[in-house]
Amino acid sequence: MSLLFRIGFLEISLVNVLDIALVSFLLYQIYKLMRGSVAIKIFLGFLSLYLIYLVVNAARMELLSIILGQFMGVGVIAAIILFAPEIRKFLLIIGRSSIFSNENVFRELLFWKKRETQSFNITPILEASKSLAGTSTGALMVISRNSELKFYAESGDLIDAVVSKRLLISIFNKYSPLHDGGVIIYNGRVKAARCILPVTEREIPAQFGLRHRAAIGMSEATDSLILIVSEETGQVSLAKNGKILHNLSFQEVREILNEYLTGVDVDDKFEAVSSSERKKIRKAKELE
Repeated sequence: MSLLFRIGFLEISLVNVLDIALVSFLLYQIYKLMRGSVAIKIFLGFLSLYLIYLVVNAARMELLSIILGQFMGVGVIAAIILFAPEIRKFLLIIGRSSIFSNENVFRELLFWKKRETQSFNITPILEASKSLAGTSTGALMVISRNSELKFYAESGDLIDAVVSKRLLISIFNKYSPLHDGGVIIYNGRVKAARCILPVTEREIPAQFGLRHRAAIGMSEATDSLILIVSEETGQVSLAKNGKILHNLSFQEVREILNEYLTGVDVDDKFEAVSSSERKKIRKAKELE
């Protein structure tokens, strides 16, 4: 073990520095994953108790060590139960970026399979969005590139029809029995309508309603791109990876959709909801 330096009686080696750096990085990633949700407070509570346990154990306070030790013994099981949604989200993120993901070149080389792009004509989606926005009709469209999202599709009514402007307008018509929930679009086909989507647990600005919360939640749980038409303002937004682009022009929507469907990484185009809100406030102050 390569010794780097000493701090009193402590011997710091290269392995110790690497260990601390990796733990710090892991804790930071966990914090980013849970930031803005109630889970972060529970996580900080667990962390505080664990630090107290280490101090108490080092100070040889036997009674407190036994009590906190028993709590820490069941702490792992309790953490799995309490943090089940966050653990699922973390595993989804790892699965997305692993060598076995659909987007990874190693899988294509391993199975000698040529990568297929899921690009299709998005004009019907844009035309329907324009019509819906013009009449202030709310809409929620989940556009997937890599998966049919069967779990979420089966929560609604299966359709499996070619995407068309009239079909989407008729689905989101206020008097249609299918207008509640989201529509799942995959490979140029409307797979299902009236789908139940997961709602984000993060705190988001008051201007975003339940439709936007569901879009952000779906983007956190899957690798899909979600298009939202606001019923109140008629503005069009896109959500991906828990982030949102608000009040977009239809040209911007077309560009991002085309890039996403042809395999281009569009994550850097999106910003966190809180950042978007701060930018809006700054612009309002500048105009004043």
